[in-house]
Amino acid sequence: GDESFNDSAFRGLEMAQKDLGIEFKYVEPASPSEDEGYLREYAEAGYDLVIATGFLMKDATEKVAKDFPDVKFALIDEVSALPNVASLLFAEDQGSFLVGALAAMMSKTGNVGFVGGMEIPLIQKFQKGYEMGAKYVNKDAKVGVLYTSGSNPFNDPVRGKENALSLIKQGADVVYHAAGGTGVGVIEAAKESKVFAIGVDSNQDGLAQGTVLTSMLKNVDTAVYQTIKDVQAGTFKGGEHRFGLVDNGVGITDLQYTKDVIGAEKIAKLEEIKKGIVEGKISVK
Repeated sequence: GDESFNDSAFRGLEMAQKDLGIEFKYVEPASPSEDEGYLREYAEAGYDLVIATGFLMKDATEKVAKDFPDVKFALIDEVSALPNVASLLFAEDQGSFLVGALAAMMSKTGNVGFVGGMEIPLIQKFQKGYEMGAKYVNKDAKVGVLYTSGSNPFNDPVRGKENALSLIKQGADVVYHAAGGTGVGVIEAAKESKVFAIGVDSNQDGLAQGTVLTSMLKNVDTAVYQTIKDVQAGTFKGGEHRFGLVDNGVGITDLQYTKDVIGAEKIAKLEEIKKGIVEGKISVK
């Protein structure tokens, strides 16, 4: 597992197996070149739903979905106009706004950092939300940003650690990552440097107890589970399906290891900000 995005999707399958009695098969492609072959294999085998986990699978999904119009597909983090493809999208900027606000509250230097995977609009949503949240709490906050170069930006802990250390040397005392497996290196750097990290997608708080302030939960499991439920109920629809703070599509952890460090006052402020976003009083764009 990646302790992040893919593990979250897998939990959705396990939840559906337990609650809804479904059977599933899964595969971890070694490279994007294998995506289409596996998607096609599942479609040919007659599965009711084929789930493509991640934006990099868009082209492969659309090729196969066109060839199998009676098979239902779910595509996570990308948009398809095909009627048999449900596009599962998330308000990453809303969740990132929350952790940005917390980062600014906890920072002693007024300097926080962000390590991204690939520099694309999806990951920039995390970055921009984080920046907005930090500046909502402290208008003078400095937000350092570094993206991961290399051939595998979402699974390169070594580069993740290097990027985080670079930001920490520049004064950042809280570093948030949106970089999949690369983020493991970010958390290691924060622990070694005795600063805070913020995890992403899955609950990464336990990877370094007390170092990881919280994790921005992107509840891919919720979206996967709901899509399977829709297929079972005969209510599956193609098109865009969005998951945000209001429906638990994104959020933060229960702060199991950091409640006392953060303190009741800051936690209450965070709840107030969350309520403001849900009610539309705080605009996150």
